[in-house]
Amino acid sequence: GCVQQPIAPQINRATISLLTRLGCEVIVPGESGCCGAVNQHLGQETRARDAALANIKAWHELADDGGLDALIVNASGCGTMVKDYGYLFRDDPDVVDEAEMISKLARDVSEFLHEIGLGDIAAPQTLRIAYQSACSLQHGQKIHREPLALLTACGFDMVEPADGHLCCGSAGAYNILQPVIADQLRDEKIAALSAVTPQAMATGNVGCMVQLQQAAPCPVVHTVELLDWAMGGSRPKALAETMR
Repeated sequence: GCVQQPIAPQINRATISLLTRLGCEVIVPGESGCCGAVNQHLGQETRARDAALANIKAWHELADDGGLDALIVNASGCGTMVKDYGYLFRDDPDVVDEAEMISKLARDVSEFLHEIGLGDIAAPQTLRIAYQSACSLQHGQKIHREPLALLTACGFDMVEPADGHLCCGSAGAYNILQPVIADQLRDEKIAALSAVTPQAMATGNVGCMVQLQQAAPCPVVHTVELLDWAMGGSRPKALAETMR
């Protein structure tokens, strides 16, 4: 995610660390860029398609060159967009086959990890974690139980808030365009998450993280940060105070 890298670079570090430890060969293509999701949210379809096309070409070259087993996305808002590339170019005969191939390769990081398995847990953790299921993940990609199952397998005490299907108010660019309503949604989500008395909160989308961090009473981290920690990686910096 292009927004994610400057805001929370630790997410990519944890993702690469964990995948490498599990025996995956991780390639970070320098030619790819924004997935086009924000432009698509704003109705800027031409700009969204241009961004998507640049990625399709870059990733398709990699697939042709050495083969790819998966295209891992760790920002679920981006993942939902990438998985939609085939539909986006459905009427373009010059691109549709390549776009569909990329969509089929795309996996949310939790989805992929659930498929390949974590193996032996190196450093089981027991923190009580409230899970915020990002709308782009649970509704857009129909992925909800997978990250919970992974975190539970790592020893975390996973709890979910009431009305977990509701949005936290981030919603792509919605919190910028409609801040009053977005803040109300955020406060309602924080109240629901706080009611289950967590030591930390986890989610699979950086937009949700930023939104929740504004009012959360405890640290908010990405799912993959917790998984990497439990599998022998670094403790998430946001949890430094909690773990003292």
